[in-house]
Amino acid sequence: MKKTTTIALFLLAVMAAMSGAQQALAQSQPSYPDKPIRMIVAFPPGGSVDVVARLIAPKLSEALGQSVVVDNRSGASGNIGSEIAARAKPDGYTLLIQTIPFVSNAALFKNVPYDALNDFVPIGLVSASPSLVVVHPSVPVNTVGELLALARAKPGQLNYAAAGSGTNPHIAGELFNLMGKVDITAIQFKGGGPAMIATISNEPGINFPNVAEANPYIVNNRVRVLAVTSLKRAKSLPNIPTVSEAALPGYEFTTWHGIVAPKGTPKEVIALLSDKLRAVLRAPDLVARFEAIGLDIVASTPEEFGAHLKSETEKWARVIKARNMRVE
Repeated sequence: MKKTTTIALFLLAVMAAMSGAQQALAQSQPSYPDKPIRMIVAFPPGGSVDVVARLIAPKLSEALGQSVVVDNRSGASGNIGSEIAARAKPDGYTLLIQTIPFVSNAALFKNVPYDALNDFVPIGLVSASPSLVVVHPSVPVNTVGELLALARAKPGQLNYAAAGSGTNPHIAGELFNLMGKVDITAIQFKGGGPAMIATISNEPGINFPNVAEANPYIVNNRVRVLAVTSLKRAKSLPNIPTVSEAALPGYEFTTWHGIVAPKGTPKEVIALLSDKLRAVLRAPDLVARFEAIGLDIVASTPEEFGAHLKSETEKWARVIKARNMRVE
């Protein structure tokens, strides 16, 4: 009896010690998140990536119980912001929202300070939308066919505004050049916002912006929309033809926006962020706000976004090589 009592007391002591250790561990590892989260936008304010970030940040803040702070770190077609994120501590407190240059820059630049597929962990594909072919009202064209005819009649004389080398408008424009067998020269600006300002000033008067970037200037007739770049017509612009149906069969360019975290971020943190992000993106009020500016919510899983990143890397590398695009 005495031996049994001794064993029981020993087991109780062990259990108490284990409980104390677990409590100490819990205190040393506070639940995530316990401080504000930084969401790096690798482009200036006013572009589509910035617009999407500022739509979802307040909702994510509510869902996570901590502020999600948008931090614009623009430059080098998104390379600067992406490098900052890649070198950040992988603890879930630094996120990066990006778009096509995130994966296409590897083919465009001689040296890229990050590896999109190996230095980051996907969280989710947020949204997707077509871009547009728009012109200043003074440009004497009303259709894509007329724009191509004008470009062929004036080889090397037409210019289009791009948001920087390798950005979405630049790649959409070069795909247009490639498939249309024309040579409209890209004039680079520091972001989608500045490029749109240049377009409404007719300096130059052609652009391939995202719907969200162009929408404010469409509603007040500051630009004329010739076509959408997806294979299907946009829900927000049902009367506007696609580039494919208008003049260039098979032309397709779709902008996307997705969130990643630095490699090494704990799996449970990625899972939590993914779950919260998808829940936020299903909220009817946010869906309505996205639809109002021509963006379709995707709300993918991390695995789906990872496969998308790989596919996009391969696709745009082929276009960049074919057009001999290069930034040193």
